Amino acid sequence: MTQQPLLLNDDQMKSFIANGFLILKTDFPSEFHERLVTQLNEIYDKEGNPGNNILPRIRDLQRVFEHPVITGALTSVLGPEYLLHTHRHGHYNSIPKPGGWHKDSYWGYNRLRNHHPWWAMIMYFPQDTPTELGPTGVLPGTQYEDQRNFASDEMEEEATAKGEAGTFALIHYDIWHRSTPNLLGNPRFMLKFEFMRTQAPTAPTWNNEQPELGDITAVGGRSEYQPIAEDVWNWLSGRVASRANTLPAEEVAELAAQLTEAAEPEALAASYDLAASGPAGIAALLEALQGESKKVSRIASYGLSTAGLNAVEGLTEVLGSENETAVNHAVFALSELRGLAESSVPQVAALMNHSSVIIRRTVVDALGIMSVAPQTAVPALIQALSDEDTQVRFMAGLALVRIGAAAADAVPALAATLQDENRYVRGHSLEALRSIGTKEAHDVLLHELFNTRWCSDTTPASTF
Repeated sequence: MTQQPLLLNDDQMKSFIANGFLILKTDFPSEFHERLVTQLNEIYDKEGNPGNNILPRIRDLQRVFEHPVITGALTSVLGPEYLLHTHRHGHYNSIPKPGGWHKDSYWGYNRLRNHHPWWAMIMYFPQDTPTELGPTGVLPGTQYEDQRNFASDEMEEEATAKGEAGTFALIHYDIWHRSTPNLLGNPRFMLKFEFMRTQAPTAPTWNNEQPELGDITAVGGRSEYQPIAEDVWNWLSGRVASRANTLPAEEVAELAAQLTEAAEPEALAASYDLAASGPAGIAALLEALQGESKKVSRIASYGLSTAGLNAVEGLTEVLGSENETAVNHAVFALSELRGLAESSVPQVAALMNHSSVIIRRTVVDALGIMSVAPQTAVPALIQALSDEDTQVRFMAGLALVRIGAAAADAVPALAATLQDENRYVRGHSLEALRSIGTKEAHDVLLHELFNTRWCSDTTPASTF
């Protein structure tokens, strides 16, 4: 019998929102991890990195993602219908040189990153991993920053996922992280898996007792990100644009100056506070969205994505602009407003015909989130499945996952994509078929899975 998920509590959720990561631990016996590490060493030595096949290749590993601590953490942050992404990877580290600070790619670095947790990662350590063995390092709070706002590679603020075998880091997909030096030289494995939220939150999915976030500095958060953290907490509780019209308009001019002149953290906070400052604040954000600076436009889009119904008309007007950066950022902001922006769905869907591949990528993602009008969104996503751009095609599959049963008309197009040359287009199409769930979808899904089934015991040394 599957155990009930052990959900996070309020303090853990506050820490995750403020810092972008949590260190947790499973309670498998030591023999389990010893067997897992033995298998990993044998496979890496004889076959190399199994890449996306690591889960079926090491069958014991499947039990890890059924553990109630892990299912509880993922349910708390991503909701109960989260999806294990097709991409997964086993990281091996045995060298004393640290890795470079980076954010993981969304298959194209020009995609806007979500402050709201639509994505998360699990980094699992199957062996005892003290600091000297080179655990993953993260910079707390940097999940909200697009730029690298630090000069040195060695940061006092760095936190590491050190711990006993069975330790794992739940991290916001967009946090800055790296591998730290392995000073012992022994093999260090870190097994990384990606997870996607498939449904927008309508209520807290953790053990929630406190309605409001409170002060994030109490859990080590950075004070400049208080407005963002409050919005994320409320968003995870099912409250969209919760801070709209909560601040007076007297400070709009000062906030607008910070938006263009301050460093990224302070500019982002100003953007969120402008969004909470009523029509005057929204006007300042719309002006910045359409300005010459791509950086300022991007920062403004985050604020507008939380500004509520009063921002929808202005954002919809931007969709017809010749300024492609502004159009792209307006689509992103409208997508995060979800049902509040239902009136803009036809205009967003029409942008699937835009010449800019960057805009089409953002549109595909938006349509999966703005699925309040599937009769408009689904035809556009069917078109996206045959787009010339690979990223548009495989993001279309994920968007259809989010729409689910209402996307039944997409089944024939999804079946056709199972011949696509890209593994993620095929993988996401299979997930979409599973999510749609009709008999026709399941027939296509099962036929493909049986034709491509993979034997976990077949290796170069044992071919049959």
